[in-house]
Amino acid sequence: MPFIMLTVLIDMIAIGLIIPVLPALVGSFSNSQADQAYWYGVVAFSFGIANFVASPVLGALSDHYGRRPALLLGFMGLGVSFFGTALATALWVLVAVRVVAGAMQANAAIANAYVADITAPEQRAKRFGLLGAMMGLGFIIGPVMGGLLGAINLQLPFFAAGTLAMANLLYGYFVLPESLGAAQRKPFAWRAANPVTSLRALAQLKGVGPLVGVVAFSGLAQFVLYTSWVLYTTFKFGWGPMENGWSLAAVGIVSVTVQGFLLGRLLKFFSAQRLAVIGLISSAISYGLWGAATQGWMMFAVIACNVFGVTVTASVQSLISSAADSRSQGQTMGAVSSLNSLMAVVAPMLAAPLLALVSHYPQGDWRIGAPFYFCSVLQLASLCLAVVHFRRHRRRALAPLNPL
Repeated sequence: MPFIMLTVLIDMIAIGLIIPVLPALVGSFSNSQADQAYWYGVVAFSFGIANFVASPVLGALSDHYGRRPALLLGFMGLGVSFFGTALATALWVLVAVRVVAGAMQANAAIANAYVADITAPEQRAKRFGLLGAMMGLGFIIGPVMGGLLGAINLQLPFFAAGTLAMANLLYGYFVLPESLGAAQRKPFAWRAANPVTSLRALAQLKGVGPLVGVVAFSGLAQFVLYTSWVLYTTFKFGWGPMENGWSLAAVGIVSVTVQGFLLGRLLKFFSAQRLAVIGLISSAISYGLWGAATQGWMMFAVIACNVFGVTVTASVQSLISSAADSRSQGQTMGAVSSLNSLMAVVAPMLAAPLLALVSHYPQGDWRIGAPFYFCSVLQLASLCLAVVHFRRHRRRALAPLNPL
């Protein structure tokens, strides 16, 4: 765990570095706020569609060749994409670079499979939480650094992120051990690695059922949030890279606190199923409050209160991981990543037009929060699916005890 946690931490610092400044970089090639929202949606869509196609392939390759080579490929891809973004001189170059980045980057899925390799099923929720804590810590350090560096020069965070990705490549090559033994590996098959087959296999996993819908809707809500956050706060509060960096750092602080320290304790009082339900309720409320916020400090207040919302991903991932056998963890986590990538494809197509539609309203207007109200509806849909699944699962478990 210490090896993979450090790997994920460095990876997320590198990714976090660029988040506060990428919309501003797109804006430097745009003529208006509506134009900026549209092209930022195109850039985000480019990454998502490439990642959707490539994630199950990389996941299946990791089931055959091991987790370590797949992670190293991802680090190299990130480094190339960051340096390419820093040197981009036109929007088409930016889009092309993000396609390359999406195609080579499945680090989160491979890291989850790595953890599943070395962890007993009953401990996976807690360890996925630790991995989430590292991601959160990366989102504390990365966006703050990105905001500070971006205030000096918009390209500087991308050079810093590329350097970190290359450092992670060296760390992975010389230090990170392989987690998948030869006995657990399985042959690679292109037919099984394509995203459609991968998603179908995920949906057919025994004991998963509507949880696929939960992953889809809650993932779509998260990606709409990610796509909208920086532009939303810029349009509504006039924030720049610095303020956005600190707000994303606040998200990371809550994520680290909950997943790194509180999740294990919460799981002693709540099952993973109940924790997922409470988290979805908390998230649905939080999205609505973010959209309705009229002052910047309110965003920080909602972030601090959305404690249970942070537990959803780890809880649901542990339930899905436990339904897969030990030889298919990479492909299963790759399928989850592919599903999330599909949502990352859809999200900009929804978020960008919504933001462009409300970009002309004055700062502080509640209507600018349209993308967040949409996220709240998506979380309510996830909540309904989760409740239906868990009730059905409970009835099946009790059926042998009540034959009559």
